[in-house]
Amino acid sequence: MGLDQNAYKVKSSYAPTTKTQTVRTTEICYWRKHNALQGWMEELWCEKTGKTPIELNCQDLEITSEDLDKLEATITNNKLPSTQGFFYGSDTSQDESRKEYDLEFVSKARAAIKEGYTITYSCWW
Repeated sequence: MGLDQNAYKVKSSYAPTTKTQTVRTTEICYWRKHNALQGWMEELWCEKTGKTPIELNCQDLEITSEDLDKLEATITNNKLPSTQGFFYGSDTSQDESRKEYDLEFVSKARAAIKEGYTITYSCWW
């Protein structure tokens, strides 16, 4: 049991003749107990929604291009906040492989936005 985190690219389309909406969701990244990223996402959640960090659990948080710019700068400058939580894990290191993976997410998300997708982040603990 612990913190599982996902990023998805989402595209919806509407068919006026049948009055149906189709939503296509594809996972682009998965993290396990990345408490520093979770802390950053919780801060973004609170800023965007006015809700508490705990309310992000099992919800979707839309990530915009502007959010990705801020996230990239935070990752590059090793400023992701170490975040405590019962299920978040105790690894607070931001080693190079984790940093590379996080930056890879930023790159994939930007490409998906250019293709017309919406990016969402969700977590579950």
